[in-house]
Amino acid sequence: MSNRRRNSEGKPRPLGVFLSICIAGAAFGEQDASLRVCADPDNLPYSDEQQKGFENKIAEVIANELGASLSYYWWPHQRGLVRNTLQVDRCDLLVSIPNGYDPVLWTRPYYRSSYVLAYRSDRKLDLRSLDDPVLKDLRIGVHVNTPGYHSLGRHGLADNITSYRLFFDTRDPDPAARPQRLLEDVVSGALDVAVVWGPLAGHFAKEHPSPALEVVPLQDDAEEALSYEFSMGVKKGARDLKSRLEGALDRRAQEIRRILEEYGVPLLPLKPPAETQDHKPPPPGTHRHDTSGH
Repeated sequence: MSNRRRNSEGKPRPLGVFLSICIAGAAFGEQDASLRVCADPDNLPYSDEQQKGFENKIAEVIANELGASLSYYWWPHQRGLVRNTLQVDRCDLLVSIPNGYDPVLWTRPYYRSSYVLAYRSDRKLDLRSLDDPVLKDLRIGVHVNTPGYHSLGRHGLADNITSYRLFFDTRDPDPAARPQRLLEDVVSGALDVAVVWGPLAGHFAKEHPSPALEVVPLQDDAEEALSYEFSMGVKKGARDLKSRLEGALDRRAQEIRRILEEYGVPLLPLKPPAETQDHKPPPPGTHRHDTSGH
């Protein structure tokens, strides 16, 4: 079965998820250096075949810094991603994996983002946290079975929730299946506020400036993290490649941050190393990496 045919078949596609970059580690010699990017072909704002996602732009920066040519291997970021890429030597690096994603060896994290409250600025709701008592009188949209969904329940807001599908099938013509549908419903007034993964909300707000959306990052609650750090991941044992990437990330940190800001990605300070939670499973809604089938 061809790679294009696999990509065109219907499949569940979670929000989060993100462009993965694959490097041919053996090609990082002094000659013929190449950077293969294993990217989802249809996952904006992260990546697409037209290379318009923010992770496409980060891939260009890293390739330039490493003096490598850049090419893409298109693979949907869904169940079996690692098994069908890294583990069969089709690629050697995943980028924008949650820090501590156990199937890979990860670099130091290079950005941190969070779930957010998203609401129309002209509503003047001035929401800042899930503890705001105003939320008890509002219609709240959230993707089912995400950290935001569970946190709303713990805050006693289950009766205010309108649930939206996180997974969707490309064969399904129903527009309600699209991940950004809950943000469209905030804009239309069908919802008062959404609790949603920040990069999705930030990019939507950039692409739809009128009416303006307020995007407010949420702090971690006492029982569940709502913010996550992201790293690049390489095949276990590829410590030399990991070191090269960390050097490139350090040298081009300001440029990468500018890219993330241009796409509206809400950015939080990285945590001190002692506070970083390694081996934390990838949260639903922030990536397309599979946690059970790798």
